[in-house]
Amino acid sequence: MNARFIQILMIATGLQALLVRVYYMLAEPEAAFPAVWSIADVADLGADIGILLGAWIGVMMIRRGRFNRGIQFFLCVYLLTLAANFATTGYRHAPPDPTPTLLLAIGGVVLGRRTLWTVYFAIIACFALGQLGDAWWLPGTKQNFWWYFHALPMLVVAYLMVAFAIDCTTRALRQMLSEALQRGEALAQANVLLKNEMEERERTQHQLIHSQKLDAIGRAASGVAHDFDNVLNVVLGYASQREQLADLGTPALLNAMQGIELAALRALTISRKLLNFSRQEVGVSQVFDASAAVTELTPMLDQLLGIYIQLEIRTPPEGPLLKLDRSQFELMILNIAANARDAMPEGGKFSIHLDIDSDAHMLKLTLADSGMGMSEEVRAKVFEPFYTTKPFGRGTGLGLSVVATMIANAHGSIEVNSAPMEGTAFVIRLPIHAGEAAVSGAMDFQTSV
Repeated sequence: MNARFIQILMIATGLQALLVRVYYMLAEPEAAFPAVWSIADVADLGADIGILLGAWIGVMMIRRGRFNRGIQFFLCVYLLTLAANFATTGYRHAPPDPTPTLLLAIGGVVLGRRTLWTVYFAIIACFALGQLGDAWWLPGTKQNFWWYFHALPMLVVAYLMVAFAIDCTTRALRQMLSEALQRGEALAQANVLLKNEMEERERTQHQLIHSQKLDAIGRAASGVAHDFDNVLNVVLGYASQREQLADLGTPALLNAMQGIELAALRALTISRKLLNFSRQEVGVSQVFDASAAVTELTPMLDQLLGIYIQLEIRTPPEGPLLKLDRSQFELMILNIAANARDAMPEGGKFSIHLDIDSDAHMLKLTLADSGMGMSEEVRAKVFEPFYTTKPFGRGTGLGLSVVATMIANAHGSIEVNSAPMEGTAFVIRLPIHAGEAAVSGAMDFQTSV
């Protein structure tokens, strides 16, 4: 707002000097174009040109972002032209001019206290220069030397009162502007700190989710090793019978190779599922079939639960579509399955049921176990970070907290039903995506490395 006003004021000042010069040329052409130019005539013309150029150059500097420099340049040019006029015409012949007061106002209000008092002393020096010219080098009847300075004390006091009034008036404004700038800087710093904190929190959450993935994979490692042992035993078995198979002919060799291939494909499916699941990637929402995702998770669940826990999966024929990070959806199931395994040390049953609530347009995912269950006190704290009932070194207390966070981010809900020695059931509800599935996950795990 100040920049626009100052530009308008400077343009008006420059145009005023030009229009006055044009009017003077039209009204008194003989005086405007004298046959012999005096120093005063040259100085007057130079002052008009200087004010016009100073105003336009100052406007250009402001428009290029050099606000203070533009105003300072304009004030310097105007004060120099004022001094030149007083030096060539004297103070006695100077017409009444409100410009010095305007210069004080511009300097004090826009540029501050130092500029205000600098302009004040410059104006008084211009007056003194004009009066000194009247007393010393300008033509005319000469009086006592000090007589020419009789108006200077009055000018000093009058402009001192004006400068003092501007100073007092703008002091509160300058203080308010300074406080506003300080608050703005503090707010900017707070915004930067908040942004950094949010980014750090997001990075921490991604690292936490990744660590939970690795924890789930670690729990399944023994089962995976057992599965790979089976594959190697099959391969070694066929290899040890190579001579007998060679005697039996090509069909026997083909059957042996097919058996090796089937065993290797099972191991390859599990290993590639683990590789895809363990990748540390920023969560990206994707559309996928929930039933297919649960079905493809079966090999990992078998390894995680072990041979003494029965796995039951029930999904609708046409699975509902979800739109969220698939790896996080799988991590929810694996985390709850890992807790279910720890709750059934002697074996039991773990079931995964998918149902569709058409009225609420929600997917209902129920994960239940036949384990030892939870008391009311434990159930109330089960989703709190770092809360665990497991022995030291067996759990971090972050698994279910991460699950609750991921479900909340997906605009879903989770509840737990449990009682001592009656098992536990987690009921997760997630919004169903209305649209077509983007990619089939089963193909990804068979072809990606």
